[in-house]
Amino acid sequence: MDETPSEQVRRLVARSIEALEAQNVHDEALGVMREPRGFSVFKTAPMIVPAGRAWRLGVLLVDRSGGVYETGDVTRAIEPLRAVTNRSAEAEARRDDRRAAARGKFPEGEVVNHRYAPLALDDESLAAGSGPLEVRDGAVVVHWDRSSPGRGVSTLDRYLADRVSVLTLD
Repeated sequence: MDETPSEQVRRLVARSIEALEAQNVHDEALGVMREPRGFSVFKTAPMIVPAGRAWRLGVLLVDRSGGVYETGDVTRAIEPLRAVTNRSAEAEARRDDRRAAARGKFPEGEVVNHRYAPLALDDESLAAGSGPLEVRDGAVVVHWDRSSPGRGVSTLDRYLADRVSVLTLD
């Protein structure tokens, strides 16, 4: 009997986790933005708080329990120095993210993934397209480059094997 799409994903993710753990590959922090609380001048500062750990496999994040997420933003938990040359809105947003991560309970310099999205891995969601995952001809595929329609697509099996091999140097 053929595997359902959700069974394919669970099997392939479990195999990837096993390989990453066997090679003791370092995972990265997951964080969630905690918006300021309070009122007026008595507001707390925004911060990114710890929400677990995962391996970043390109457009996917995979945690040890088999959870799969669409990669969002990544920052480092450091207190940024004062910017004097580049004051663009994007640069300021990146500085704010670094500052918010530094306010969280992350070690100095820790890589923090945030604004990620959990992917629904049931058969119906995969058939409809769950983030970068979808089903084509019974196989789960990953869209790793959405800017090029028709390109940047790989089977989940090949994609995970490639991404894991990069991290494990196999």
